[in-house]
Amino acid sequence: MYWNEKCECMPCEELRALQEERLRKTVGRVYCEVPFYRRALQERGLGPHDIQSLDDFKKLPFTTKEDLRDNYPYGLFAVPLSEVVRLHASSGTTGKPTVVGYTRRDLDVWAEVMARALTCCGATKHSMIHNAYGYGLFTGGLGIHYGAERVGASVIPVSGGHTKRQVLIMKDFGSTILTCTPSYALYLAEVMEEMGISKGDLKLKGGLFGAEPWSENMRHQIEKHLGLIALDIYGISEIIGPGVAVECPAKQGLHIFEDHFLAEIIDPETGEQLPPGEYGELVITTITKEALPLLRYRTRDITAIIPDPCPCGRTHVRIERIKGRTDDMLVIRGVNVFPSQIEEVLFRISHTEPHYLIIVERREQLDELEVWVEVSEAVFSDEVRKLEHLEHQIQGEINDILGISVRVKLVEPKTLERSEGKAKRVIDRRQL
Repeated sequence: MYWNEKCECMPCEELRALQEERLRKTVGRVYCEVPFYRRALQERGLGPHDIQSLDDFKKLPFTTKEDLRDNYPYGLFAVPLSEVVRLHASSGTTGKPTVVGYTRRDLDVWAEVMARALTCCGATKHSMIHNAYGYGLFTGGLGIHYGAERVGASVIPVSGGHTKRQVLIMKDFGSTILTCTPSYALYLAEVMEEMGISKGDLKLKGGLFGAEPWSENMRHQIEKHLGLIALDIYGISEIIGPGVAVECPAKQGLHIFEDHFLAEIIDPETGEQLPPGEYGELVITTITKEALPLLRYRTRDITAIIPDPCPCGRTHVRIERIKGRTDDMLVIRGVNVFPSQIEEVLFRISHTEPHYLIIVERREQLDELEVWVEVSEAVFSDEVRKLEHLEHQIQGEINDILGISVRVKLVEPKTLERSEGKAKRVIDRRQL
């Protein structure tokens, strides 16, 4: 099912021509309207006429989150504030927040790409969309909301929190599509079980889950406990919010909406472009944004471009599920470790619950990794020998994947803190 078949299935030659036209206009506009980009291009000896095709793309400078913070709040805007009708911002937990602005046309594009994403998930004008993403300065809630209204569906803007109330609303209101973080979807399932409500009591058919990396095994858990098709959605506030890319029902990667966003993969150390199939840092250029157009924005998200065509018929390029972030990657005794690698192992092993915590410490100048894992009630109350066997099994499989030794601690069900937003999976005590 398509929302906009003409755009989503555009022949590759026609799509490339559209991208090049929009790229030229974007480069010309930021050169004239954004002093930061004018200086950056001039430092490279470039003017707008030097960027004529996608082959010239790699000549452009990168943009980073630090650049947005250095130009806080409006220094990278390409329109006067009188044309900005919406502002959003990041949480600012590592410094000044990154501020993003939208013109009316930007909001229209946002609604369009989110309508495409929700349609992938089966949304129609007959759908009841339970939107448990946070509203406010965070872009998640309102992005989903715009797309749902564009489709013509009914929206329940429940936002985060009050989980038992959310379960009752899903049951009583007849919610058919759930949107939230994947960790919160699992928490909803857990609370449903406590309340004696089964997936058969609900009408859920599909879910869009994002805002944090999650694994294929986590998808199976969500689908098993909630009885829906679980699809991954990718977005980033600086680019537009949710709706940059989404899985189709083929579940073979996330389609980047290439008529609005250009994607490339680079080596995060050298900045050199990598070929399709190789994992690296995702870099995105906006080619239709008016208020905050960005050239080669370094997302810090690790993924790879999938070179093969998708069986769904969409021609927009796909990326693999986000593996992690360059700034979330742990380096343990010289080995790169992503939380998603550990999650994959845990979700393959029976008797473990979908909740875990990774703790990193430094002892006698050596980094040590400990993984706390919740286990089922039946196993935890079992004999010590069986618990020890499960610990050794988890240790062995993580060691095989990572190539380093870890400690495993099994904890009782519901011991680890639950999250209504992005789950906190790592505590790094080396810097304390």
